[in-house]
Amino acid sequence: MTIHLAGDSTVAPGPLDGSGVIGWGGVFDEFTDELVANRAIGGATTDSFVAEGRWQATIDAIEAGDVVVLGFGHNDQKLEELAADGRYTENLERFVTEVRDRGGIPVLTTSVERLLRDDAGALRVSHGSYPRAVRRLGHRLDVPVIELTAFTRWLYEWLAEEAGPVLFPHGKPDHSPEEARDTTHFGLAGARAVASFVAQNLRAIRGQDDHHEPLGRWVMQP
Repeated sequence: MTIHLAGDSTVAPGPLDGSGVIGWGGVFDEFTDELVANRAIGGATTDSFVAEGRWQATIDAIEAGDVVVLGFGHNDQKLEELAADGRYTENLERFVTEVRDRGGIPVLTTSVERLLRDDAGALRVSHGSYPRAVRRLGHRLDVPVIELTAFTRWLYEWLAEEAGPVLFPHGKPDHSPEEARDTTHFGLAGARAVASFVAQNLRAIRGQDDHHEPLGRWVMQP
């Protein structure tokens, strides 16, 4: 069984030595024993992923029982023609249908949040209605949705002032983190945090732990 990853830079591979930004998909193989095929690429939209042939390569590689995780939205939201409740949703629905036609298991993800705060220090909402569109599509098509928007918002709030240095240690191109921190693309720690969360969700979605003997009876006190 193979886990196929399709998405943008927040999912895409990157350097494993900490020297640059990396998507959660770049370290996902650290958290699963399954084969991982990551075709995500920086700058991808649901349109460009098809136009560049990456979606066809994904479909051609799917075997019955494979999982396909879809992680788009960061770049789709920048283009009027890829409106959340328009072509963005239509493209994702097409992906889901084609994965199922191949006998695969589609899984949707909402976008990881950007770490952006207002002048008062409150965490801003950076993806508008795009996460909602994914949730609605998942409900309508009975597709599992991994909630990365809510998870990363929680993670940033939990880490508070440490969220930037820990999860986003790199600067924007031609800047140091102190001058202009890249608050969209993770370093290794951020990528690993999200990848671990995705892996645990996939275990739950696939029911991998459903038949274990409950341990509660051994720790309950009379």
